[in-house]
Formats: sequence, structure tokens, C-alpha cells
Amino acid sequence: MRCSGAIPQLSLVMGACAGGAAYSPALTDFTFMVDGAASMFITGPEVIADVTGELTSKAELGGASVHAARTGVAAFRAATEQECFEDVRHLLSFLPSHAGEAPPYHPPHDRPDRRCERLLDLVPADPRRPYDVLDVIAEIVDDGELLEVHREWARNIVCAFGRLDGYPVGIVANQPSVLAGVLDVDASTKAARFVRFCDAFGIPLVTLVDVPGFLPGVAQEHAGIIRHGAKLLYAYCAATVPRVQVVLRKAYGGAYIVMDSRAIGADVSLAWPGNEIAVMGAHAATGIAFRRELSQAADPEGRREQLALEYHAELGHPFAAAEDGLVDDVIDPRHTRTALIRTLSAF
Repeated sequence: MRCSGAIPQLSLVMGACAGGAAYSPALTDFTFMVDGAASMFITGPEVIADVTGELTSKAELGGASVHAARTGVAAFRAATEQECFEDVRHLLSFLPSHAGEAPPYHPPHDRPDRRCERLLDLVPADPRRPYDVLDVIAEIVDDGELLEVHREWARNIVCAFGRLDGYPVGIVANQPSVLAGVLDVDASTKAARFVRFCDAFGIPLVTLVDVPGFLPGVAQEHAGIIRHGAKLLYAYCAATVPRVQVVLRKAYGGAYIVMDSRAIGADVSLAWPGNEIAVMGAHAATGIAFRRELSQAADPEGRREQLALEYHAELGHPFAAAEDGLVDDVIDPRHTRTALIRTLSAF
């Protein structure tokens, strides 16, 4: 624990890790596990069978796939030991050896002024259409190289390391192709841990926002979405590294605020022309704001659509957020890479 936040701590689990020993890798920053060989649990299958009558195997109870996709204990899962070592080397290439050292610089083959033409096609204008935000990240970072952390767990948010003009950055992004990119209990915890790690080791943060809100439902509320969402809010508020937010499309409600908005201390906030920052979408907002009028309308749905269009025209146009001071600049998506590099170079 004395080394937490002082030096990066990695654990490689390549065999059985049971009982109290399982807490050791869980306390480190990143845990790697190897398929078919690694297992990790507090109580083994035999004891569970004796106490509860449940029958399970080591792999089903705490194998690499379980901890990579379900529990979130494993940040990386590899097919072989050799692949695991390669993943470790890749991760270390982004990290300083200790908190007092600057993150390592790697001369890029990519130009800092490269235009990202593909971004116009990768992100649909319709906010309800999904896309893979990993394609967006790959288009922005140096040479398309990135390393995703917790790739299989809480997939509705992406946490990844990349470089901009040779310097490491930590990227947090909503994933519209999974649960529309909402924030839930696991996504909040995953992103909070990543933000705090980057802050501890001086790695600037870039947050790409396309979020419809927090996942609604009794299960989420009872699972502690308030408590877990607060972890992400606190992590961003406490971070002292350079923080740049980019609003790609929609940014609704409390989830927008939590995704490193200006309100919680982002140093710079940029937005694409299709941005829509609001408490909720136009259709939902008009249903609440004009409830009485709609209840008396001859054609409630038709009137609601008309009101939604008017609402969007007045409050959802590209520069509304800039006019209200929520973002610093509205940029051409093709200039995103250049804008990020120029912004981060000022720190």
C-alpha cells in the first residue's frame, strides 16, 4: 500500500491464486490473467460445495474470462503467457517508472497536423444511431495505436492509453455501441479507477462524451448508482493533470456533468457541431415541459414532435453550448487531433 500512487504496480496471474493471496493482485493497479492457467478466488470450489451445495469449477468460479468480463478484477486477459508478457510491455511503454517522472515520450510517425477525415463518416449525425468509439479514438491518436484497459468489462465505457504527438494520454469515452453509452455502476467504477491512476502518474486526460444519461432502473438504484457515480465525479474533481473534454454528440443530464464537464473543473471543453448539451433529449423534455398542453391537444404525438423540433432549433443548435459558456470552442471534427495536441501543449 505504501507504493500505491508512487510506482505503477502490476500483477500477472498465471496459475492458482486463492484465499487471502487473491487480495494481493486486487490491490495493484493492473492485473493480467492467462486463459486456461489462471484462477483467482477467495473460497475454492470444494469449500463452496461443502458449505452451500453449489457445484462449480475453478474456471467457472474465478477463471480469466470471469474476472475479465464479469468481476472487473482482471484488466487484461491473454491467451498465452507470451501474449501476456507482450501486453505488459505495451502497457509499460505508456507509463513512467514512478510518480515523480514524466510519462515516456515516443517520437511518432504521425503528423501533429493530420486531418481526421474519417471522423465525418465514423460518427452518424443521428444521435440515436450507434457507432464504435474505438474507431474514433484510433483515428485521433498517434499512428492509430491504443491500449484499452478492461476491454471486456463495463463495455459501455472505454478507458484506453494512447499518444498525441508522442506524449501519453489517458482516454475515457462513452461507447454508443454498448447500452447506447450510458453510465451505470460498473462503468462509473471502471472510469473512476482509470482517472485516478492517470492523475497519480501525470498522464493527461482526454474525455470523449456521447452519453444519454445514467442507466435508469430499480436494479441500478439498489446497486448504488449514486455511490458509484460519485466515485467518477470525485476522481475527476480531484485530478490535477491537464483535462480536455470533447463533446461528440449528445451530453444529457448528470451523466454529462460527471464526464469531466467545465462545471467540475475540465481545463478546456471542445465540441463538435452536432453537440447537444441538455438535461435530456428534446422529445423527453417537451413531454415534461408541455404536459398539460399535450394532454389537451387533438393530436398529442404530432404536437409533441412539432414542439421537439422547435425546442431543438432554439436550444440544440451547434453553438448553444458555447453561447452558454459550457464549451470553449466548437471545432470541425476533422481538426480534433490537431485541437487536442495544440490544447495539451499549452500545459
